[in-house]
Amino acid sequence: MATEPLMNPAAVQTLAALIFGIGLTAAVARRNIFIVLMGVELMLNAVNLSFVGFSRTLGGDASVLGQLAPLFTIAIAAAEACVGLAMVILLVRGKDTIDADAYSAMKE
Repeated sequence: MATEPLMNPAAVQTLAALIFGIGLTAAVARRNIFIVLMGVELMLNAVNLSFVGFSRTLGGDASVLGQLAPLFTIAIAAAEACVGLAMVILLVRGKDTIDADAYSAMKE
């Protein structure tokens, strides 16, 4: 017998869309580089939540694959955070600011 999911899949996808929207807003509207990176991380976590939410509605191997995909996404996000923070440190050393608008013209 198939078991019913613990949560309504539509509610999980709505929450994932809300988190993705918050992350997208933070990544696009802010000038602080750290806020932009946190917005990207929020978007990645929203996609992970969506994967896990869909995997709860499926059975067997599809469920396992839906839960393994976020593990790879988390590993990529950790590497992205390390590289992103290293780049921010180098940029801040050169311009002494974390305002993203200061880096729009990289010719100086």
